[in-house]
Amino acid sequence: NKLEIIPSNYNEDTMTNLLSKINLSALKSGAKDIGENIDNLPDEITTNNEIDSNILQKLHYLLFDIHIIDGSLICPESGRRFPIKDSIPNMLLHEDEI
Repeated sequence: NKLEIIPSNYNEDTMTNLLSKINLSALKSGAKDIGENIDNLPDEITTNNEIDSNILQKLHYLLFDIHIIDGSLICPESGRRFPIKDSIPNMLLHEDEI
């Protein structure tokens, strides 16, 4: 995978509001696949407890600052690879997959 890190503006309120929408296990799996250290991320996040600012910043970094330029997405159910070229994933199915 070819990655590019493009820093974006961090907003703690925005990240706090996004917490309930994040599929943390999927995010951690994807981050691990591209070689990101996820050791400091919890196994689950509940919105009724205080989340450490460092965790919010790490989530922001994973969600908004890492851009995959070239590589592939792999479907966890079928194992099918979808290529990413110039940051654009090609998710079109072949005729025999429709």
